[in-house]
Amino acid sequence: QVQLVESGGGLVQAGGSLRLSCAASRRTSDLDVFGWHRQPPGKQRELVATFNSDGSSNYADSVKGRFTISRDNANNTIYLQMNSLKPEDTAVFYCHARRGFINYWGKGTLVTVSS
Repeated sequence: QVQLVESGGGLVQAGGSLRLSCAASRRTSDLDVFGWHRQPPGKQRELVATFNSDGSSNYADSVKGRFTISRDNANNTIYLQMNSLKPEDTAVFYCHARRGFINYWGKGTLVTVSS
């Protein structure tokens, strides 16, 4: 079992920045995938950025160059630094982890970008 707790969402103006955090109840080295997804209003959940088990990272094309995923293995935490935010980034952001064939999700944190 893996518990994930997100923090850091909120309201920001377009062009601003936010940093999200996700703390896991297991060591990050125990996780095959650890990252962020988001669900915009009325749309499906989509991948934002994620670490793979080999340490590589993937980003959605829509956030490349603006968002950066990072990790603190000592504290079993990942971060998502979001810069140059746009109104279309408005979404509930979910922390996601996979261990073996089981997916785990946080409760989500709302990010609202005003124009």
